[in-house]
Amino acid sequence: MTLGKDPGSTAKNFTREATDYPEVHPARRHAGQHKHEQTLVFLHGGNVGNWSWDPQVLAFGDFNVLTLHLPAFGARSEETWQGLDSAADDVAALIADEVSEGGVHLVGMSLGGVIALHVAARHPELIDSLLLTGTPVDGVPAAARAVNRMQLKLIGSEWYWRFQAGAYGMVDDERELFTEHGVMLKPENLRAIMDDLDPGGLPEKLSTYNGPVLALAGGKEPKLVQKSFAALREGLPQAVTRVVPGMHHQWNIENPLLFNSVVRRWITDSTIHQILVDPQTVKPSKQTKASKQAKSEPVAAIEDQPKTPERVSDPKPAAPGEKPDPKKPGKK
Repeated sequence: MTLGKDPGSTAKNFTREATDYPEVHPARRHAGQHKHEQTLVFLHGGNVGNWSWDPQVLAFGDFNVLTLHLPAFGARSEETWQGLDSAADDVAALIADEVSEGGVHLVGMSLGGVIALHVAARHPELIDSLLLTGTPVDGVPAAARAVNRMQLKLIGSEWYWRFQAGAYGMVDDERELFTEHGVMLKPENLRAIMDDLDPGGLPEKLSTYNGPVLALAGGKEPKLVQKSFAALREGLPQAVTRVVPGMHHQWNIENPLLFNSVVRRWITDSTIHQILVDPQTVKPSKQTKASKQAKSEPVAAIEDQPKTPERVSDPKPAAPGEKPDPKKPGKK
């Protein structure tokens, strides 16, 4: 693992790089009411590296933070993908190596969310809470599978990744990092990941994890994610499912202020941010031609390809906050 320098500092003093972004970020501020600093673990999606969590590393200085390189990505892009269970065991080993006391709050984006589910199923003792976003687990339609594999021919082209970066609303160094990282990905690894995710990706024995779960979908990402909520609740009856209005797939970068607020309320107060919408109380709107097309434009199997979004400030609350159904384990 690569370490962030000067753990006592409250400012970032390392440069983001596509393959050498630190994995371990010791707490930079006192934990306050916590008996000891809790650990927050972020698992990135299938077309970015761990550098994509930089806005969260800066915001959670009162936590020990792990931004792990998943197998076949970032600093580990030369490794061969060995499957979801293997990736989950790999993540669990790294957590066990770094965390000496208590469990962790695990946050997974897209592919990282699927892996987080496998960690929870295989190593439930390591997890205090689980937050997933942009994580479809109900299978990929045949048409989308075909398009996914066609796009594998393009992943070595810089123009392709620059185009996708623009679609995510990335600017400046984010665009460069996204492109630099993308061209290093191996087509054979992405194809193997697609083969694992196409059937759905839900692990066996998911019920072994009985802790709190919050599953989210951006309001502007493909409806495939929301459609997966039912399958997720079947495997994890305690799961709370919500939609984030106006957000695309990579919303931790699109609106980090909102993302960080949602995560903090969930892991510290067991509350659900008031901006989040219960999908079961909202009638789905008619799908536009553009949103239908988005379903057939994934990268790394399950990534959203939105139109270029505008960067927005933290939206005003739409409804009162509410407590999730499951009660969270006592704070450490």
